[in-house]
Amino acid sequence: MQLPLLTLPRAVPMVKDRPPQETVPQTKEQRELVRTLAQRYVAREKVVIPLSLAELQKHAAKLVALAGLDEKYTNYVGVVLNGEANREALASVPYDRRLLLLPKCLRVEDRCPAPFDEFGLLCKQCGLCTIQDLQNEAEKLGYAVLTAEGSALVMAIIQTGKIDAILGVSCLSVLERAFPYMESAAIPGVAIPLLNDDCKDTGVDVEWVWEYIHLSSDDRTYRMDLDAVRHEVDEWFAPESLTELMGPGDSETEQIGRAWLAKSGKRWRPFLAACAWKALQDDQEVPFPADLKKLAVAVECFHKASLIHDDIEDGDDLRYGEATVHAEHGVPVALNVGDLLLGEGYRLIAETEAPPAVRALMVKIAADGHRALCLGQGAELTWTNNPRPLKPEEVADIHRRKTAPAFEVALRLGAAFAGADAGLHKTLTEYSEALGIAYQIRDDVDDLTNGDGDDITAARPAFPLAVAYERAKGPDHDLLEGVWRRAAGFSPVEAKEVVDRLGATERSRQMMESYKEQAVKTLEAVDSPTLKGLLRRVVSKIFGVEVKGWCSEFEARNAAGGAAVAEAAG
Repeated sequence: MQLPLLTLPRAVPMVKDRPPQETVPQTKEQRELVRTLAQRYVAREKVVIPLSLAELQKHAAKLVALAGLDEKYTNYVGVVLNGEANREALASVPYDRRLLLLPKCLRVEDRCPAPFDEFGLLCKQCGLCTIQDLQNEAEKLGYAVLTAEGSALVMAIIQTGKIDAILGVSCLSVLERAFPYMESAAIPGVAIPLLNDDCKDTGVDVEWVWEYIHLSSDDRTYRMDLDAVRHEVDEWFAPESLTELMGPGDSETEQIGRAWLAKSGKRWRPFLAACAWKALQDDQEVPFPADLKKLAVAVECFHKASLIHDDIEDGDDLRYGEATVHAEHGVPVALNVGDLLLGEGYRLIAETEAPPAVRALMVKIAADGHRALCLGQGAELTWTNNPRPLKPEEVADIHRRKTAPAFEVALRLGAAFAGADAGLHKTLTEYSEALGIAYQIRDDVDDLTNGDGDDITAARPAFPLAVAYERAKGPDHDLLEGVWRRAAGFSPVEAKEVVDRLGATERSRQMMESYKEQAVKTLEAVDSPTLKGLLRRVVSKIFGVEVKGWCSEFEARNAAGGAAVAEAAG
């Protein structure tokens, strides 16, 4: 079966192929962890801006010690800390009073057609690097944008009195030299360090830059506690809440279905439905209405039904570390329970007290998503009957049709219930496609690296496997050909080694980042700063690093270590 191919987004530059800054954490997870710790530190210590260089160095050294980080990252931690401390101030400055300063080394130097004048690079919009996207979005918002180096030029702009905040991207060495000028000007400054410092074809965490560019006090989700929303959504799936929202469920079939519905899981989909609705409300304190809760439960009904059917199709006996429905009750019962949950989802949508036209739209959204998911699953199942190697674009297309509809249905149901227009629905569809592919690529990578029921052993289409096959030659090519065609006798362990050796895992992570970037870019068309802010935060929430128990945990650990040292010295 020939699938329509997707055009893969531009990949995040391969930082590992260029000299890294040894003083910058080299994995995105490490950098996100530092940023999360910095956010908590700023809130806990009540850091007051503007910070002198001495104050910043003191705070950075303290955070490095508390978190047990390598001291070589102290300057990087200082830059991140300063950015988080200035976040509120940056958000309060109108876009047209801000300067975005980009380094010329973000361009692809050997192919860049852009000339320079006294103010820096004159971008030709060739699409080879991220400068074009960042510049266009910032200028659309009202920023002044410079792609240049030189503190003297920046200082001259500050002295005009037309700039009240600066967002800068640069290497650590330049940021260190520029800090005294920023400090003396006493205006909010936020910086994002480059990932390498060889002054040519450099890279940056684009998602961070996008987030900071859009920071605004007009974004009412800026202070929305997404963790609190997630906690509240989880409560809707407690047995008593399900009974209240869905009515009595006395039959054994209903009880099995609701028990499965109440099972643990990330519940991203009902969370997205709730957030989309809330972001479009004028009053952010308004409680979630019962009908919105029904929509959120409906979304989870659809998702849990698909999992029941997936587990049967894939022959998986465990889910959430427990027996799957078919393993516990048999395939016939499981099929019926899955079908019941589908019916329950449509019933809940139909029972909402939305206007008739909105109810009809919501049913159509759910039905279209249901159909798209089945076609995506069908593409995978027909491939299973006649397995062959797939290109990365083909795997991405299966992911788009299998995973993206669930995100799309969730977001569009919440938005439809809030009265969204057709333009917003189109944007949510595009956003969901990119987000869904990124989400599934991450699952593919996790399956491969965790080594527990991974896609190679199960012989399922997986993005790293497609990338590896595309790169393989000789014996490696023959081995991966056997994996794709599900030939008997191949070694999953050897296949994993080939995938890693060919750089396919790292390349897949880069493509995941590119799809995340693409998801954020679709938000250019969103007029509501609140919804735009929410959807940017959702990307970070789904893919970000969660840190639990920091501060007291580290202080307790360090105190214990200090006591041990004192005892040994005594």
